[in-house]
Amino acid sequence: MRLSTKGRYAVMALVDLAKCSNGAPVSLADIADRQEISLSYLEQLFSKLRKGGLVNSVRGPGGGYLLARPAPDVRISDIILAVDEPIRTTRCQPNSSVGCRSDSSRCLTHDLWAELGNQIHLYLSSVSLEDVYEKRILGTSGIPLPDAVGKVDDMSRYHAPALPVANIAT
Repeated sequence: MRLSTKGRYAVMALVDLAKCSNGAPVSLADIADRQEISLSYLEQLFSKLRKGGLVNSVRGPGGGYLLARPAPDVRISDIILAVDEPIRTTRCQPNSSVGCRSDSSRCLTHDLWAELGNQIHLYLSSVSLEDVYEKRILGTSGIPLPDAVGKVDDMSRYHAPALPVANIAT
């Protein structure tokens, strides 16, 4: 699965907005500087985020953007979907020879990858902007995290090895 920069940068920008706003509009230039994202790229993303109902713009001196809803109510999945970033884990495309065969039979691993996509969506739907900027993400999967020397506590209770934790919001 690959999440493009569009989705990653939109999440980064809204986490920054949620953290730095304190009820006052935040300029895109400030977000661009802090997150090292192109201002013109942010303008494109915020246009989609505004149309998606996630941010409101404030014009004039001291203007910028505000979250349209409280940070605990904005889910990471909402952000990714607002910028037209579908989370696809299969190569399969309807009416195409890419992925599943064009004779309408599914590839052998289709259900596996489709369910992975569902689980990713469920996880991203369970995480709010506030969770990210308050750093309440690591350890929420139930899989033990490596200690300071990189060892993982008692993995015997798991059937599969622990996977590295991906930090989408960085």
